[in-house]
Amino acid sequence: MPRSQGFDDPRLVREIRRRPDADVPPDRWPATVPAVASILESGLQLPAGVTFLVGENGSGKSTLVEAVAAAYGLGPEGGTVHSAHSTHRTESPLSNWITLARQPGAPKWGFFLRAETMHGYYTFQDQLGGGRDFHAMSHGESFLALAETYLNTRGFYCLDEPEAALSFSSTLALIGVLNDLAANGSQILCATHSPVLASLPGATIYETGAHGIARREWEDLDLVTNWRSYLNEPRRYLRHILAP
Repeated sequence: MPRSQGFDDPRLVREIRRRPDADVPPDRWPATVPAVASILESGLQLPAGVTFLVGENGSGKSTLVEAVAAAYGLGPEGGTVHSAHSTHRTESPLSNWITLARQPGAPKWGFFLRAETMHGYYTFQDQLGGGRDFHAMSHGESFLALAETYLNTRGFYCLDEPEAALSFSSTLALIGVLNDLAANGSQILCATHSPVLASLPGATIYETGAHGIARREWEDLDLVTNWRSYLNEPRRYLRHILAP
C-alpha cells in the first residue's frame, strides 16, 4: 500500500493507551471484554494506512472503534470533529479511559462512519441546510456518496462495519476509497465482519476474541476460514440449523 511522502512518521495516531488517571473498575463493562482489557493493560500500536479489527459479535471491535473516534474528538454517533448531533446515547465509558498518542502537527480532520446511526447524521446534515440529500438515496448509495463527500482529505477515519449497507461490488468500491485514503497519508481504523473488505492489500489486521487482541494475516482469520468453508458446502452448516 502506498505511503505518503515527506513525513518521518505518517501516522496521525501512534498508539491507543490507558489514561494514567483513569479509574477503571475491572468488573465493569467494557473492561471485562478481553480485547479492551488487553489494550487498557498494554496499549495498542496503530500503524500507518488501514487497520482492520475483526472478530465475533461482542468481542469489542465496535466498542474500540467508537471509543477511539470519541477520544479523537469525532461525533460519537458519526460525523466530523464538528458533529454534535445526538439521538440516544449508547456509548461506553471507554473513551474516558483511553488517550491517543497523536503525531505533533498532524492535521485534525477526521470522520466517524458508524453504520447504525448514519440516518441520524443525514438528518443532522439536512437541518444544517445545503449539501447532498443522503436521505433521497438507497442505504448503500448514501454510504458511497458520503465516502466521496467526506473521506477524501488526509485525516483520521474511524469506520464501524461500513459493509452493512453495501453489496459485493459496492464493498469493492469502498476498498478503492480506503486505498486512496491510505495513499494520501490518511490513517483508518475499521471494524468489519467482511472478509472482502479485510482483504485490502497492505492493511494491518487485528483479531479480537477470548484471547484478547492479536495481529493476524488475512488468510489465517477465522472470518475467512468460516466463510470459505460455508460457501464451499453450505448444506453442511444448514443441516444443523434447519428443521428436517
